[in-house]
Amino acid sequence: MTFPLYLRRGVLALALGVGVSTPALAQDREMLNSSYDIARELFSAINPEFATWWQENQGEEVLIQQSHGGSSAQARAIMQGLRADVVTFNQVTDVQVLADAGLVAEDWQTQFDNNASPYYSTTAFLVRKDNPKGIENWDDLAREDVDIVFPNPKTSGNGRYTYLAAWGFAEDQFDGNEERIHDFMRTFLGNVSVFDTGGRGATTSFIERGIGDVLISFESEVNNIRGEYGTEDYEVIVPPVSILAEFPVAVVEEHAERNGNLDLARSYLEYLYTEDTQRLLAGFNYRVHHEAVVAEFADQFPETKLLEVENVFGSWDEAMETHFEGGALLDQLQRR
Repeated sequence: MTFPLYLRRGVLALALGVGVSTPALAQDREMLNSSYDIARELFSAINPEFATWWQENQGEEVLIQQSHGGSSAQARAIMQGLRADVVTFNQVTDVQVLADAGLVAEDWQTQFDNNASPYYSTTAFLVRKDNPKGIENWDDLAREDVDIVFPNPKTSGNGRYTYLAAWGFAEDQFDGNEERIHDFMRTFLGNVSVFDTGGRGATTSFIERGIGDVLISFESEVNNIRGEYGTEDYEVIVPPVSILAEFPVAVVEEHAERNGNLDLARSYLEYLYTEDTQRLLAGFNYRVHHEAVVAEFADQFPETKLLEVENVFGSWDEAMETHFEGGALLDQLQRR
């Protein structure tokens, strides 16, 4: 199942900033979804379908507006006053920080199925035509002739998944030898040509500016990019070992209640689990949980060993503290 190019590009014209969305006439209610940087096209497709479903079932016209950016930046914006009703992020910690601030329920991960993750992905590589550098796995990214592009782990959940996936590979490859892991990661990070703040910026650097030999991003994103910019000009490589990237969702209860949207917000997130929406998600190259849709799209998703953050790093909190806080391992490994 594929979607027309205009669906994937449309939101680039309609949602370049906070609160810009598909235009509608008179609405009974409006709701704001705060989401990660590269989800513009996805929700440009989902939102009209939900609005139609809501109108048919509830008799109300609704407008779903979007705010996009690095997921951590979006979380900070909400804490600073952005009145989002729901979040659809790409990292657990960016929802948890809102829970810690009292904006999201403490038990948010139990309020929806699959740890409140209606879909998931992993980290994959986009290379140029004929894969001229022969990139097949993470160890190829530490060669001296390879230039890499991926988002900054300090500002992007996408970037953090890439860093942690590379670390998980190295830990498995070098049987936990700390010195060899650090050497690998130091070289890997040293090969990064540009650290953009979010996934969309990284895509622009790789595609439009022609920087780098490989773009590392979510499997969904690199497949969508290839579909949009030319299947003959790019190849997607799913490495044999990568990381489970869950996409958590939550109602921002304090804002949704104030906006009179608690019922609308919860229904919107539940809608992401319906069979039709799961099929739409799979059409955008996201991995899903609905059994019938999984079977339907089985050939689309290569098998790969998916490492779980909790198993490799203890927990997201531990991973953040050990690797991404100021002066932690990411900063140490980038020092020249």
